[in-house]
Amino acid sequence: WIERDIGIEFGEWDMPVVDKVTFQSTNPKIFFGGDAAWGPENIIWAAAHAHQAAISINKLFNGEDIYDRPEPESNLVSQKMGVHEWSYDNDISQAKRFIVPHADQSISLKDIKVEVELGFDEKQAFEEAQRCLNCDVQTVFVEDLCIECDACEDICPTDCINFIDNSTEEDIRKNLRVPALNLDQDLLVSEKLKQTQRVMIKDEDVCLHCGLCAERCPTGAWDMQTYLYEEAKIY
Repeated sequence: WIERDIGIEFGEWDMPVVDKVTFQSTNPKIFFGGDAAWGPENIIWAAAHAHQAAISINKLFNGEDIYDRPEPESNLVSQKMGVHEWSYDNDISQAKRFIVPHADQSISLKDIKVEVELGFDEKQAFEEAQRCLNCDVQTVFVEDLCIECDACEDICPTDCINFIDNSTEEDIRKNLRVPALNLDQDLLVSEKLKQTQRVMIKDEDVCLHCGLCAERCPTGAWDMQTYLYEEAKIY
């Protein structure tokens, strides 16, 4: 459906050759994104491609370098609302993923129009939602506020917080309360703490983001902050 005589080169799968940074085709005035550029992708990626292409088009019209991309916006916002109040649910659930109910095979195999997955009822949906790890909420530790009472270490349900003497990464990983065996996951290591010169080490691999450390901390050294990352857009 794309004209072949307007200066656009085509590559694998007969798709237009598109720059993955600027979304510009080999015809400098034509931009692509989404399925038209790289085949089937979800609508979230397609929308992101459109925003990036819009930035390129705006820069092209203004005679600017389209490779000079604006930085994305990111920030952290505390979720603390009061002394013991937070703007997210920090319930700890040990439940495993709930199985979505299915229609009886004796019915679904007879009629292709029958919906196979029945979905959760209200109770099941609520219980499944309680498994949320609040992945957008980050644990933020401020060394200068820590009095090394170790209350956070004591209350952590997964033993992901440790106060130990600093050492080599290999020794640290072996000596944590729960050994950190996943070498692809960096550890959060604080500066030396004032009272004992120990360091606080947190293993994100086993953190539930439950916020109990922040609730228990008497000095506010721990905080739960929502992380926002947003690509630059042109409106």
